[in-house]
Amino acid sequence: MTSFSPASDAASAENSARRADLRNVAIVAHVDHGKTTLVDAMLRQTGAFGDHGEVAERVMDSGDLEKEKGITILAKNTAVFYTGPSAERAGAPDGITINVIDTPGHADFGGEVERGLSMVDGVVLLVDASEGPLPQTRFVLRKALAAKLPVILVINKTDRADARIDGVVEDTQDLLLGLASDLSDEVPDLDVDAVLDVPVVYAAARVGRASLEQPADGSAPENPDLEPLFATILETIPAPAYNPDGVLQAHVTNLDASPFLGRLALLRIYGGTLRKGQNVGWARRDGSVTTVKITELLETKGLERVPAEAARAGDIVAVAGIPEITIGETLTDAEDPRPLPLITVDDPAISMTVGINTSPLAGREKNTKVTARMVKDRLDQELIGNVSIRVLPTERPDAWEVQGRGELALAILVEQMRREGFELTVGKPQVVTRTIDGVVHEPMEQMTIDVPEEHLGAVTQLMAARKGTMETMSNHGTGWVRMEFRVPARGLIGFRTKFLTETRGTGIANSLSAGYAPWAGPIEFRTSGSLVADRAGVVTPYAMLNLQERGTFFVEPTSEVYEGQVVGENSRAEDMDVNITKEKKLTNMRSATADTFENLTPPRKLTLEESLEFARQDECVEVTPGAIRIRKVELDAKERAKTAARLRRTGA
Repeated sequence: MTSFSPASDAASAENSARRADLRNVAIVAHVDHGKTTLVDAMLRQTGAFGDHGEVAERVMDSGDLEKEKGITILAKNTAVFYTGPSAERAGAPDGITINVIDTPGHADFGGEVERGLSMVDGVVLLVDASEGPLPQTRFVLRKALAAKLPVILVINKTDRADARIDGVVEDTQDLLLGLASDLSDEVPDLDVDAVLDVPVVYAAARVGRASLEQPADGSAPENPDLEPLFATILETIPAPAYNPDGVLQAHVTNLDASPFLGRLALLRIYGGTLRKGQNVGWARRDGSVTTVKITELLETKGLERVPAEAARAGDIVAVAGIPEITIGETLTDAEDPRPLPLITVDDPAISMTVGINTSPLAGREKNTKVTARMVKDRLDQELIGNVSIRVLPTERPDAWEVQGRGELALAILVEQMRREGFELTVGKPQVVTRTIDGVVHEPMEQMTIDVPEEHLGAVTQLMAARKGTMETMSNHGTGWVRMEFRVPARGLIGFRTKFLTETRGTGIANSLSAGYAPWAGPIEFRTSGSLVADRAGVVTPYAMLNLQERGTFFVEPTSEVYEGQVVGENSRAEDMDVNITKEKKLTNMRSATADTFENLTPPRKLTLEESLEFARQDECVEVTPGAIRIRKVELDAKERAKTAARLRRTGA
C-alpha cells in the first residue's frame, strides 16, 4: 500500500480548508476516571436525549459485560450538536457537530484506544482529582503525543473528599514533560513547549459541571454546566483540514453490524466526498483495489445512526454494502486510488489455548455449540473487528492459540463466546516470548500499586516473589502509598486475586506494557494444591463433610463431577485425589448427630477470570453456558502419575 499521512497531506494542500462546523475529539483516561459519565453529561446538556423518557447512566457502555464490569471494552462514537455561545465565536453560528469517541480505559483494550485516536484531531485527557495519572494515562497520552494531537487536560471528580487538585496537575505536567522527552527522538519536530502548555479544565462530570477556575479540594466547580469545556474544545481542537477538490480517502476504523444492512464499516473521511449509491475503490489489505457500491450511508446524531445522502472530509460515518471489508482498509477513488496506511497496534503479550470442550460432560446442555468448525468460525469472526488479537493453529485440529494484550481481554472474549452458547476448553494463560540475539526475552509490565500503608510489607513481598523490582515509592500523606514496579507479564497471571486477598480488597493495581527483557527465571504462582475427583458421580454432602478439613470446595452437593475435575483447593502444596461422591452406608443404628449437615462450609464460586488465574500449568478450564469448571488436562490419575514420574526423571 502507498504510504500516506492524511494530516500532513491536508495541511500542505494548496487549496486546503477547514470545516468550522465540525470537531473530532477522543475522550481518553485511565479506567474509572469518568470518561463515559462525562459523555453522558455532554449528551444531556446538548439535548441529545430529548425532553422525555428516562436515560440510564453510562449510556455509552451498551454491552452486557460493560454494564456488569463497569468498564468500557469497545471504542464507540457519538455526535454532540453544540449551539452554545462559543459556536458563533468559532465561526459556526448555526451550531457545531462534535464527534466524540469514548475509548476504553484498560490497557488490555489498547487496540481500541489506538483506533479511536486514528479518527480524531485532538484528545480530552481525563485525570481523577485524587488518583492522578495512572499507567493507562501514560499509554494513551504517549499515543496522542506521538500523533501530535493537541491535548486538553480535564481534572475530573474535584468533588471527591480526598481530592488533591494541585498535586494532580503537577503530576500530569511532569508526565507530559517526561513523555515529550522520551518522544523527542521518535518525533523530531515535537514542540515540547506546546505539549506543556495544555489548557486545564476542572470538572465534576457526575453533576455536569466544569470551570476554568480551580475549585477548592473536595468541591464541585461553581459554574452550573459544561460550557467552559465546550469552549475549550472549540478553541483547542482544530477543525478538520481538507482539500475540497481532493481525491476521496476514507479510512475504516471500526466495524459494526445491522440486522437489516449487514456489516457496517465506520469511516473517517480525510479527503473528497462520499455519497450514497456511489461506486468507489476498495483498497484491500493485500494491496488490491476493487470497485464497490455504497448501498447505504449513515451519519451519527446523538446515539442514533440516521441515513444521509453525502458526507465530506472530516466526517465520521458508517457505510453498508461491502460484506468483507475490514479495519485499516480504505475507500478511495476507483480511477485514482490513494490508500491510507494500515492501522497497527502493540504486539500481544499473553496467549492461551481455546478449543472445543473435551470433558466427559461435553454436549450435555441443550442448544450449545460444540463443534470445532463453529469455534473456528467464531474466532475468525472476532479477528475481523478486533485488531488486538491473533489466532494461530496448534498441533491439534480442534484447538487454537489466541494471543492478546492481557488476561482480561482474552477472558472477555471467552465470556462473550460462553454467552453465545459455545462450549470450550481454555488453557492456562501464558506469555508470548521473543528470541533476541539467541536469548529468550519475555514481555514486561510497568505496575502501579496504591495501597493503605499497613499493607506495604505484604505487597512488597508479593511482588518480590513474582520477580518485581520496585522503581519508585511515594506517600502523599493521605495514609496511602503509591509504588511502581517493573515486573514480568507472567508474574501478573493470577496476581489480582492474591493481591486483593493480601490488601483485604482495598488495593488498586494497574499495569502497562513496558517492552521486553531477558527471561527472569522461574516464578511460583500458587503454593496450594488441588483437590481432584478420582471418579465420576454426584457430589454428596456426606463426602464433603468428611473432606472439608482438607481445603476449600468449588462444587455444591448434588452437582455432577468427573474423574480429573478439580473440585477444590488443597490446604497443602500437593494435589490430592479425593472421592467426593462417597455415600453414607445404611445401618440399623441411629446416630446422635442424625443426618444434619449444618456444619458444611459453603463452596467458593469462581468466576471465569478467577478460574483462569487459579489453574496450574497442568490444568485448564471447561467453559459452558451453564457452568465453569477447572479440570486436569490429563483426566486419568494413572496417566498423570506416569507423566509426573517422567518429568522427575528428565529433570523438567
